[in-house]
Order: sequence, then C-alpha cells, then structure tokens
Amino acid sequence: MSAKKPLIDHSLRATWQAVSKMYSEVARQYGITMALGLTLLNIDPKNGTASTALGPIMGMEPTSLSRLINSLEDLYLVERKPNPHDGRGVIIHLTPDGLTKRDFIKKHVYAFNEAVANKVSQKDLLGFYNTIEAINSTSSEQLFDFQQNTNTIL
Repeated sequence: MSAKKPLIDHSLRATWQAVSKMYSEVARQYGITMALGLTLLNIDPKNGTASTALGPIMGMEPTSLSRLINSLEDLYLVERKPNPHDGRGVIIHLTPDGLTKRDFIKKHVYAFNEAVANKVSQKDLLGFYNTIEAINSTSSEQLFDFQQNTNTIL
C-alpha cells in the first residue's frame, strides 16, 4: 500500500509555517515581530522608500501597512520624511537603530537561504523555482477564472 501524497497547498502551508516560526524567533530576539522585520528589509537603506511603493512591494493593504509603519515609528526604527518629488507623499527612512536591526535580520535571511541551498543540488533548486513559478501563475489564473465566473468550481 502506498502512502498518500500530501496536497501541494498543504506542503506550502506547512513549510511556510516552519520558516515563519524560525523568522519570528529571530525577529523576537531583536525585539520586533516578523512582519516588522520584513518591512525593514523592504525599505531602501540609503534612500528610503515611498510609503505608496512599500505596500505593493510587500503585497499589503494600505491600512495594514500604516499600522506596521506606526509600530516601527514607535520603536524609533523608521521616520517619515516629506517626499521632495511629491508634496502629498512621504518617504520612509530607516533610523540608525532601524538600519542595525535590518542588517542583523538580513544576515539571518541570507544565512537561511545559503543553508537550504547547500542541502540541495542546483538542479533541484532550479526545479523548486520552476515549481514556485508554476504555482504562482496557476493561482493567478485560477483567481482570474473565479472572478470572471463566480459559478465556476475550482
């Protein structure tokens, strides 16, 4: 009797939960959450990042992003400065403490990626990226199809 193969989405969820747990613990060591750490990583360390550009980069809604930015400000990790090219917008800049935490977190992210890459062959890693690309495109197609015809069963 052969064992049942896990569903693709179950494997994705279980893997992300394990990675998320690890990243959450790393972030906790620096006094922040994983979401705050991810936000720090997505802010340009030299020039800052426009608040309007940060949401799409991170795939977040403006309200959720605003809460994260407010939390980072409360921790003195970022500061808002007027956008010199658009008087209505702001640029999110890292403070010296924010830059330090960003650098520590970035080292952990790179170390994790290197550790995983060292455990698999280049061929397997390429296959992984191809699979992720197929999952992303398939989920986008399925979502589009569903939105076009809400009576369609996925």
